[in-house]
Amino acid sequence: MENQTVFEFSAPLLNGREQSLAEFSGQVLLIVNTASKCGFTPQYAALESLYQTYRNRGFAVLGFPSNQFGAQEPGSAEEIAAFCETRFGVTFPLFAKIDVNGPGAHPLYRFLRREKPGLLGMFGSGAIRWNFTKFLVHRSGVVAARFGPARKPEKLAGEIERLLGS
Repeated sequence: MENQTVFEFSAPLLNGREQSLAEFSGQVLLIVNTASKCGFTPQYAALESLYQTYRNRGFAVLGFPSNQFGAQEPGSAEEIAAFCETRFGVTFPLFAKIDVNGPGAHPLYRFLRREKPGLLGMFGSGAIRWNFTKFLVHRSGVVAARFGPARKPEKLAGEIERLLGS
C-alpha cells in the first residue's frame, strides 16, 4: 500500500485493550520486539530510561513481546507485565504477545519488515533475527531506521534527538 504508516495499525495491549497506533501520531517511536528470558532482556532498563528522558518531547517506546526466538517469552500477559514492572520499572506501553515472523506475523511487523528489511535488504526476507530488534519511526509514521538486538538502546539517543528536532 502506498504511503502507509505505522499509525494505521492497532494491536492489543497486555491488558487486552485494543490500542490504535494512531494515538501516537506525531510522536517519534521506538518499536521493539521483547522477551523476558533473553540475554538482551536487560535492555528493558535502557529502553525505559530513553522513554523517561524523551517522552515529554513526543517520544514513546512500544514493546511487543514475542516467544518466537528460543521460547524466551513463555509467560502469560500478567506474568510479562509483572516481570517488566518489578524487575525494570517499565512504564512504556507493552502489547500482547505476537509473532513477528512467519504466516502469523502481526500486520505491523509485516509492514516494519517490508519498510526496513535489514542487513540483506531486498535480497533477504526481512525477517526479524532475534529479540530486541528495534525500529525507529519518524513523527510522520514513516520507518526511519532498523537496529539489530546488539545495538544498545542508549546508543540510539542521537538518532532519537535528531528525529525529535525535525
